[in-house]
Amino acid sequence: MIHEVDEALNRLLDESGFAASGVEVVFDAPTRDWAARRSAPTVCVFLHDIREDGSRRGTGGGEVYDADGLVVARRAPARWFDLTYLVTAWASRSQDEHRLLAQVLTTVTQADTMPARLLTGTLAELGLAVGLDLVGGDPDAPAASDVWSALGGELRPSLEVRVRAPLRGPHLAAAPPVTEGLVVRAAPEADPRDPEPARRLRYEGVGDAGAEGFGAPRERPATPARRRRRGGRQP
Repeated sequence: MIHEVDEALNRLLDESGFAASGVEVVFDAPTRDWAARRSAPTVCVFLHDIREDGSRRGTGGGEVYDADGLVVARRAPARWFDLTYLVTAWASRSQDEHRLLAQVLTTVTQADTMPARLLTGTLAELGLAVGLDLVGGDPDAPAASDVWSALGGELRPSLEVRVRAPLRGPHLAAAPPVTEGLVVRAAPEADPRDPEPARRLRYEGVGDAGAEGFGAPRERPATPARRRRRGGRQP
């Protein structure tokens, strides 16, 4: 699912005009060594935080059908995850970097969800809306300064883009469909003049007479003593 979100973001930014203008979109970590090797205008989209949204856990599932409309599997409900990307622009001049960031900002804020035409793989198969927004004011999200400190680089202008995407649940194979109907056959009634006595089926593990189980006779409860009539004599 993560690589499918990467592909959707890459397509989204390419459609905004980066591919036509020769700006490269990469998903590398913007470390100091990476920045030293960069030569062309680049937009870096670095995934630095993945968290599950427990409030969106579902209890229902779905069914998977084949080309003939038969149920071949049952699908567990999807689980939702927040993927946070640190987006930075790299160019020879600060003005160009700001222009690239402004273009990313405009693209991300145009819609609250990722366009369906950009989704691939399981994201397209599920048919669920993939959220897209900017991280702001979230106390649980890591600070940008902490991310830059962990990367060993210098703090620079950046955007934090969050994608809320579903992770497809596992598929459980369904039993094959029934192709034959139930067959019932009637046996002829036993002749009462037949000298062979009727036989009773016995099952393994069933005790003899008096034991609990199939075919075992039960003891008849004892008859309670007659109550003494009120005012009468005891015989």
